[in-house]
Amino acid sequence: MKKFSAIAIAAALMLSMTACGSNQDANTAPETTPAVEDNSAAEVTNEDANADANADQATETEAADTEGVMTYAEYAAADVDTEVTVITYVQDKQGWWENEGVGNATFYTQDKDGAYFLYNMPCSQEDYDAMVPGTRIKVTGYKSEWSGEVEIVDATYEILGGDTFVATAADVTDKISDNDALAAYMNQYVTFTGLTVADRDGAAFTYGWDGSKSQGDDIYFNLSDSEGNVYTFVVESYLRGADTDTYKAVEAFNVGDTVDVTGFLYWYEGPQVHVTIATVK
Repeated sequence: MKKFSAIAIAAALMLSMTACGSNQDANTAPETTPAVEDNSAAEVTNEDANADANADQATETEAADTEGVMTYAEYAAADVDTEVTVITYVQDKQGWWENEGVGNATFYTQDKDGAYFLYNMPCSQEDYDAMVPGTRIKVTGYKSEWSGEVEIVDATYEILGGDTFVATAADVTDKISDNDALAAYMNQYVTFTGLTVADRDGAAFTYGWDGSKSQGDDIYFNLSDSEGNVYTFVVESYLRGADTDTYKAVEAFNVGDTVDVTGFLYWYEGPQVHVTIATVK
């Protein structure tokens, strides 16, 4: 039998233990976590770039929308029969109707500076339905005047996106006897308060201008101010028909009632409001 010295045996044991320890360390070492790429900075940069691009596109679109557009002051100063282009906001509309295959409607529109009456503007039923109060539109047509009413005729339009605007009725009661003062509010949404229902051909109202029409047609009525001056108002049946609260409220008027009325300041040989709200006080 081969003999080994004590020193050799001890050395062998130490080498064996070292090898076992190394293997154990290798087996129990924690796994390396893969590096995660941080793209947040790149994402923010892309978002900023997209926002800038969208802003530039919006600016270009706005510039195209407003090219050649008049301010209200420029429109008011333009001669009759001049071609005009305005950006305005739908406030209300008379009923859509079709004539020889072409749809038409009349619109009451306004911006923060003034108002525009768009008479018989060709439009589709779909667009008519889409043009709710506040809708921003671009209109090109011809400035016209009929019996004192200034309007836009032969118009074309484009429905625009962006902001909306619905006018608050301006109280012009104190100007009712001053046609020059009222003319500055032509076609705007206005209100008159504390007027008195005056006699009109022996009644509080008539169907039609001369009373020759019937229920469902336009209603005309007279109101007087504190000085006894009498003014004519009308409920346009295409704007507020016989089934509306406004139409029914006027049908319930009695001579001598004190009333408030709100509507659009149309003009026919003088102011003649197209009434949208009528209230007995």
